Amino acid sequence: MMLHKRVRRLSMFLAASAVLALSSPVFAQDVSESHLKAARAAVAAIHATDSFDNILPQAAAALESQLIQKNPDMQELIGKTVTEKALGMASRRADLEKEAALAYAKVFSEKELNDIAAFYNSDSGKKLLDSGPAVTRDLVKAADIWQNGVARDLAQQVGETLAAAAKAAAPAAPAPDTSAPADNSAPADNSAPADNSAPADDSQN
Repeated sequence: MMLHKRVRRLSMFLAASAVLALSSPVFAQDVSESHLKAARAAVAAIHATDSFDNILPQAAAALESQLIQKNPDMQELIGKTVTEKALGMASRRADLEKEAALAYAKVFSEKELNDIAAFYNSDSGKKLLDSGPAVTRDLVKAADIWQNGVARDLAQQVGETLAAAAKAAAPAAPAPDTSAPADNSAPADNSAPADNSAPADDSQN
């Protein structure tokens, strides 16, 4: 419980550091002060760095837990030392805010950044930030269903086309010959003598 409170307190301190960073003076010579100001406003409006707020508190909590497991008899000193050192590093959060503002300033013009900040500070922009993740989840589900349907129908249609082409290219089987001789007579070598007489060498004198 005490660890949780210290981590929470550290998170609040980091948030305060971020606010100070957004109001800090110019930190890049190739970007104008007004441009950086617009970038800082846009970063704040879209909460671009909020997802990084817990990095240092989580690192501190993990380190404290690890050290206490190895040295349970030093729990109090470990907790106090980790919190103290982590709070001392919290000011480095401002470096991330500076880099974030610079990154946006390099990509977006001053006017574009002002437009971004104006929109995301509006009711519509705030709702987009709040509801956007839920909408994205629904969109991903819909896309999965659509993808499965398209893949299924594509495979079926291609298969049908290929089967039809293979059937058309196959040679036709020859028709069986069932015709009989024209006169339906037996072959000549099996025919009887024309006068039905016996062979000459068997005749009597």
